[in-house]
Amino acid sequence: MKEALEPIEDFSLNLAGEKGKEVILAISGRLALENLHRFRSELKKRWTEMYPAKLTVDLAGVDYLDSAGALALVQMESEAQARAVSFSFSNVHEEAQRIMGLIDREALTQPPLIPEKRSISLLEQVGEASQRIFADLVQMLTFLGELLTALFSALWHPRSVRWGDVLFYMKRAGVDGLPIVGLIALLLGLIIAFMSSLQLKQFGANIYVASLLAVAMVEELGPIMTAILVAGRSGSAFAAEIGTMKINEEVDALITMGFDPVRFLAVPKVLAAMIVVPVLTIYAIFSGLLGGLIIGVLGLDLTVYSYVQETKRSIELFSLVSSLIKSVVFAMLLAGIGCQRGFQVQGGAEAVGAATTSAVVAGIFLIIVTDSAFALALHYIR
Repeated sequence: MKEALEPIEDFSLNLAGEKGKEVILAISGRLALENLHRFRSELKKRWTEMYPAKLTVDLAGVDYLDSAGALALVQMESEAQARAVSFSFSNVHEEAQRIMGLIDREALTQPPLIPEKRSISLLEQVGEASQRIFADLVQMLTFLGELLTALFSALWHPRSVRWGDVLFYMKRAGVDGLPIVGLIALLLGLIIAFMSSLQLKQFGANIYVASLLAVAMVEELGPIMTAILVAGRSGSAFAAEIGTMKINEEVDALITMGFDPVRFLAVPKVLAAMIVVPVLTIYAIFSGLLGGLIIGVLGLDLTVYSYVQETKRSIELFSLVSSLIKSVVFAMLLAGIGCQRGFQVQGGAEAVGAATTSAVVAGIFLIIVTDSAFALALHYIR
């Protein structure tokens, strides 16, 4: 092939042979990006003219070929194969072979990374959404089974647990979360006590503000608000950490070295959450009651002693124990869903962000659903 750094001439197509039989298509001149559209249009017309049983493309006269032209030639070959036409190149210069060798023929058969947008009906949208939800549910249940198996194995063989990592995640999920959990619970106690006092003081029942707040914080608000805050702080962090390891192929490296990723990565996070979330729940309950005490003393003219005594009278041991049990279950759910979403990551940074968001949303949803189930079950148990 001639060295052609400067434009030489436009392309030309010459046909030789009989229609419906063997046809030789001779291409000459310059086949490059600037005339690619005209080349494809001309080639489409020739296809309708020749209908060959066998097609040979002669490249002896090609003076210049760039990667766009090479792609057009490869696509011509793919189209011939799709039409069941025997196809071959002839007189291919060394430089043309090198350029055409750069084309990944398998990649041309793969679907595009960004699928073509198409308008679908409402029924199709509902069907696709149902399929995604069902597939996600199956993946969650599968991961839950693997996680429970790993947790039981860790309890049976405690030396296999990476306790150093457990302590590290206890600090991140527990100690580092104390300020925000305490502040939110304190403000929540202030708000509930103030709003309830506006109604109760009309009947001279200011003392019952303590009872109302105690029951609300111990039975519902303490465990659920703590779980939601931990899901936003730690569940998202778990998903982002494992997701980043997934796209960096660190998880694949663990599998290659013979480690179980669930036991190696997920178990320390879940154990840490199951230990610290009940402690955070007690801390949140205490902070919420302290907020109510501030309103009771400063706004309702109650004494500290009377407020504390009414609070103690309203709190039952059964309610406190059931709240701690709920907090353990919430911790396993939010840590587990964070790890599961992290293991699902495929792609790049955008996929990590999507997994983090999904971990928080799914974690809060599971917490609400589980709390509803606990409310019904505890009502009949009591």
